[in-house]
Amino acid sequence: MQNVTNAPGPQVPATTNNPKLDAKNRETAKNFEAVFLGQMTQLMLESVQQGDGEFSGGHGEEMFRGIMAEKLGNSIAERGGIGLAPVVLDQIIKLQGGNK
Repeated sequence: MQNVTNAPGPQVPATTNNPKLDAKNRETAKNFEAVFLGQMTQLMLESVQQGDGEFSGGHGEEMFRGIMAEKLGNSIAERGGIGLAPVVLDQIIKLQGGNK
């Protein structure tokens, strides 16, 4: 039986020597994840069939669906996301010549 604590998963990337750059990189990675999640949410919302009944949002719902998807993506990323931000941060640091 495999020990769960040793299971592979997103690792916290090494930091750079510049705290301001580090914070900016983390924010960039989190924003990337938020945009990604917003796009995925948008696709999911578009796949739901609209009803014409009493509870249909009509044209207004269609107009603001993109904003709702963006806000949902931001909210999910703020609460920890899906583990994409640490991977993106790792790649940002690698591109900047940092070590891991």
